[in-house]
Amino acid sequence: MRFLRRRGSGGAPDIPPSRLSARDLVSEALAGMLQRPARSALTGLGTVLGVGTFVAILGLTATASSQIDSRFNALTATEVGVRDTAGGADPQLARQVPNAFPRDADNRAGALNGVTAAGVFWPVPLGEAATVRSAPVAGADGERIPVVAASPGMLRAAGLTLGSGRAYDSFHDGRAEQVAVVGRAVAARLGITTLESRPAVFVGGHPFTVVGIADGAERKPDLLLSVVVPRGAAERLWGPPDNAQRARMLVVVQLGAARQVAAELPLALRPDHPEWMAAEPPPDPRGLRSGVTSDLDQLFLLLAAICLVIGAVGIANTTLVAVLERTGEIGLRRALGARGRHITAQFLAESAAQGAVGGLVGTTLGTLTVVGVSALRDWTPVMSPLTVAAAPLIGLVTGILAGLYPAWRASRTQPAEALRR
Repeated sequence: MRFLRRRGSGGAPDIPPSRLSARDLVSEALAGMLQRPARSALTGLGTVLGVGTFVAILGLTATASSQIDSRFNALTATEVGVRDTAGGADPQLARQVPNAFPRDADNRAGALNGVTAAGVFWPVPLGEAATVRSAPVAGADGERIPVVAASPGMLRAAGLTLGSGRAYDSFHDGRAEQVAVVGRAVAARLGITTLESRPAVFVGGHPFTVVGIADGAERKPDLLLSVVVPRGAAERLWGPPDNAQRARMLVVVQLGAARQVAAELPLALRPDHPEWMAAEPPPDPRGLRSGVTSDLDQLFLLLAAICLVIGAVGIANTTLVAVLERTGEIGLRRALGARGRHITAQFLAESAAQGAVGGLVGTTLGTLTVVGVSALRDWTPVMSPLTVAAAPLIGLVTGILAGLYPAWRASRTQPAEALRR
């Protein structure tokens, strides 16, 4: 580097003006950092935490959003609900058409392209006095257990898994056979441990042979807490659904077919009155994802910003202390011809180098955090290349902003006053 600048006398050629090359600037910045490595490391810790938090939060948010999308696609995006809206605001029509679903609703829905299973269900209106018990003894204490009437297709659509026994089929439903499927917890409450003795449950005094005990229901877990009976038997014993809780249909479709199937279902089920059927396609997964992650994003990005501010204050404080400690050095450089902009550039380079190194280390730690969490959770890590590329630049800009005031103060130092200290 050359700082001296003098004009020759008597027509002698001028000595080139003082300058500070980029190479000299980088070497000076590195020398300033390595002169006190422990202090430089502690100074950059705030930037490391801020940038690392920034990278980790954006990476984990993107990874979690990907998992939400995949789970949404696996269940909700392949499910369409249909409501019986016959009568609506017309009580007379509601009494005339208590159940708008036809008897062959399962087959009609299953005939549509993309439908894998479909079934009708409704809560059976037993009344306040009716209970479920496992013995026919009059006056015996019973359990207040919900009873659900469901078509055979509903059991398939709900993803019912049986631990023992079997599910009833269209034969039982068509003949209004009094059979039932119960969940494992309901069976335990009623004292049913095996199906070998052909146990029965008594719903409001009506016996139902238990033909299956369910261990799980992927799409309708509330069925595990109910006694599920054929639709035909429920209609024969207790009548059609009441107006308070009308029948519904669950339709399972292939991925990507939900909205098309939802548009076709009302006409397929009731070509004479499609307005009596209200199909409900799944919501947009992008809206679900943004709703789930937006609050989390804002909270942790605020935390990252706070860490960056702390890091910037640390760099500014350390650079200002360095200016005070190196007053003699600054005065000597000025006396040798260094201009104020050279001093400014030198200290800005040091603070920028601290910020850039902190940004690189923070980006590395943030990326490793995303990969580590994904490995523990058995997720696929998802990170935007723009995030990884921008994070070190954020550290660099933080360092430059933090060094503006100390560098400006150093450039205002007068050589004579500095050399007297």
